[in-house]
Amino acid sequence: MAIQHFKDDATAFNNLKKSTIEGKGILNNRISEHILSSLNQIGIETHLIKRINMREQLIKLVEIIPIEFIVRNIATGSLTKRLGIEEGTVLENPLLEFCYKNDSLGDPLIAREHIYAFNYCDVITLDFIINQCFRINDFLQGMFKGIGIKLVDFKLEFGRTSKNESGSTAEKILLADEISPDTCRLWDATSEKKLDKDIFRKDLGNLIEGYQEVAR
Repeated sequence: MAIQHFKDDATAFNNLKKSTIEGKGILNNRISEHILSSLNQIGIETHLIKRINMREQLIKLVEIIPIEFIVRNIATGSLTKRLGIEEGTVLENPLLEFCYKNDSLGDPLIAREHIYAFNYCDVITLDFIINQCFRINDFLQGMFKGIGIKLVDFKLEFGRTSKNESGSTAEKILLADEISPDTCRLWDATSEKKLDKDIFRKDLGNLIEGYQEVAR
């Protein structure tokens, strides 16, 4: 087991923009704990064991697979720049993209063939993770819709358990990291006001107020 600590650090553009925003870690801890607990309850296993205080969670120790799984429901960010799509275009079907998890390289977009060629994970594991990504998307879209928020896109990370952590001889693939406004793009369903880290990225106002809207 391990302790995950939620800091007040705010970063963007692969750490080129940095700041400290008091209270951000507390909100992210609360939001992520609620989401991951809910996912555990519907049979999507995560690394979360429990939230132990305002800033920390007790988690299962995993070896992180070096891929960021990006699920997109609405076009924004790098997708609009790469493909010339109008911001806010609702995608006919959710889009899943893979990025190699490496800040120094800018987390480059990769294909399945890269994943297999460099042995980041095998075919069976990747197929399982892809299925989990779409299940999580379905669940989160419903959850956020219920509080008047659009789930625009989000990032997921997965990890492999050790034998001791999983309690069996077979390794397990668990959802890891966090799900919070730091890792999701979230818009108010009526005004499309941004309620996520884009507030910090684009200097759009008070980040804490946006995160509090999500945590309510």
